[in-house]
Amino acid sequence: MSAGPLLLLWDIDGTLLQRASTEHARALREAAMRVHGLDGLDHVAAEYAGRTDAAILRDLLRLAGVTDEAIDAQAAAVRSASAEAFARLCPDDLSGFVAPGVPEVLAALAAHDHRQALLTGNFEPIGRLKIERAGLGAYFEAGQGAFGSDSASRADLPAIARRRAGSWPRERTVVIGDTPRDIACARADEVRVVAVATGPFGIEPLADADAVVDDARAVLPVLEDWATAPA
Repeated sequence: MSAGPLLLLWDIDGTLLQRASTEHARALREAAMRVHGLDGLDHVAAEYAGRTDAAILRDLLRLAGVTDEAIDAQAAAVRSASAEAFARLCPDDLSGFVAPGVPEVLAALAAHDHRQALLTGNFEPIGRLKIERAGLGAYFEAGQGAFGSDSASRADLPAIARRRAGSWPRERTVVIGDTPRDIACARADEVRVVAVATGPFGIEPLADADAVVDDARAVLPVLEDWATAPA
């Protein structure tokens, strides 16, 4: 007997989609260069996995010699320019980048009336465009979820998503992602987390999650158990 629907907070890159970040990374760099008048950022390296766009951009710009004051002053302009650049660069069809089993899993969860939302470090226009062009947009309601445009800290995002869902209870909320940072953000809000080893990390680095699976389809029995458990 069901104890009520879950709020399922899905990461995008490495979880719902695989290897779909090339144009995204290019858009961030292009926007940062244009707004800050830089000649190039190709020589500057930053860590991307599980991080918010704002945090990635700050690292890139700091390494290029831009001060924190200038980064903060132009943050909104860079965010807007990033969305504009990605809208131009993003392929029209991303369906070939959808992780195996994801459409079937999303459909099965929707059929059981679970609430599904995005929880991603992507700026919202970038994340939503990816999902739309991957053919998954119908599963993720506008005005829900949490994004890198809501906070530079991923740890803040689960609480934001729960609030947008009507102060959804922690014990009925699950983060689903593919990096240790997805696990850390779930722990920060004291919600459960399923790690899917379909991104850059294998099973062992994800062992701190409440459950670890190697395929999106293996998420279903885990969530079924949690959905039927008492609060």
